[in-house]
Amino acid sequence: MSALDWLGAEAGQIFGQHILWSDAIGNTIGLAALALGRRRSLWTWPVQLASGVILVAAYATAHLSGGVGKQLLVIGVAAWGWRQWRHGRRDEGGAVAVRFATGRERAALLTGLAAGTLAVGALFAAIPQLSWNPWPDAYIFVGTLAAMVAQARGLIEFWFAWMLVDVVGVPLAFSSGLAFSGLVYVIYFALVLWGARDWWLRSRTENTGTSPDTRTAPSATTPAMEGVSVS
Repeated sequence: MSALDWLGAEAGQIFGQHILWSDAIGNTIGLAALALGRRRSLWTWPVQLASGVILVAAYATAHLSGGVGKQLLVIGVAAWGWRQWRHGRRDEGGAVAVRFATGRERAALLTGLAAGTLAVGALFAAIPQLSWNPWPDAYIFVGTLAAMVAQARGLIEFWFAWMLVDVVGVPLAFSSGLAFSGLVYVIYFALVLWGARDWWLRSRTENTGTSPDTRTAPSATTPAMEGVSVS
């Protein structure tokens, strides 16, 4: 059995759902990438690239051209994000500096999410081979790309974009009988909440010049959401 055939083989069943090795490995790597993103580690991007390559191979073996196309876009955004973090602004500890998006950036992200979902959803609906559930799938796909773009720019809204994806992904997975996939989304959601809190605290720390351990409680006159601009 070749490596590609092995990726497309069944690894077992969890909660009655047939799990392929590609899904199991891809989900595990995805969780690792999210954890690395919380730590603002540059390794989050090559890990995301590895996950995309594995899924491309699995989809190609199964002759699922739609899945291949979607993952190639994810790989492209991950490569761009990796470059952005390599050349972006750093904090005093050498990690990527994070901040809240400006009003214009938030509007651009929301507009892109809405327009992208409409365009991709229409495409998926017109070509059924691309997706078994066009509109939710389009929303999750475009939301994932929006989250990756925000992450590449060091925007804390990256985590909020993931929350919006999970709000649809969790009930969709469970209602479709994909209990294991739903559980993975729940774990993602927990990591997202943790990561959002961590990036928010880091942005305030970088702005005040104090470490997280010596940080004082915010006063009534202290802005709750402050950030440091990054290029």
